[in-house]
Amino acid sequence: MVIRGGENIYPVEIENYLYRHPKIGDVQVVGIPDERYGEMLAAWIIPKEGVDLTEEEVKQFCYDNIAHYKIPAYYRFVTEYPMTITGKIQKYKIIEQMTAELGLALIYISIDLYKSFIIQNTAKYLMTPYFCKNVL
Repeated sequence: MVIRGGENIYPVEIENYLYRHPKIGDVQVVGIPDERYGEMLAAWIIPKEGVDLTEEEVKQFCYDNIAHYKIPAYYRFVTEYPMTITGKIQKYKIIEQMTAELGLALIYISIDLYKSFIIQNTAKYLMTPYFCKNVL
């Protein structure tokens, strides 16, 4: 799941929509780090053989039928995806490559650090005069 500006987006939903495009053979959608929204969508597309496909065609196809926040911001046309020996697509490598190409920084956060941040900030909120006045 990709969280873009507070909206939960499921990449498979966008992939299933893009598969309906007559020139797309295969597609993978991933979330790329973004300072403003947290994550932005990126689509790696393998066009069908013998056709020319442009980013504008794909964007227009998306604008016609899906919500604006579900339209990928970045597109890359490839011939193959990074895969494991058993044939599974390595989405984390797609994310790393797109992040490197765009000059973005990948930020990894531990679950323990995240939990402690939430607990500390929740405690601060619960002790504010506004919360105490209106709830207690």
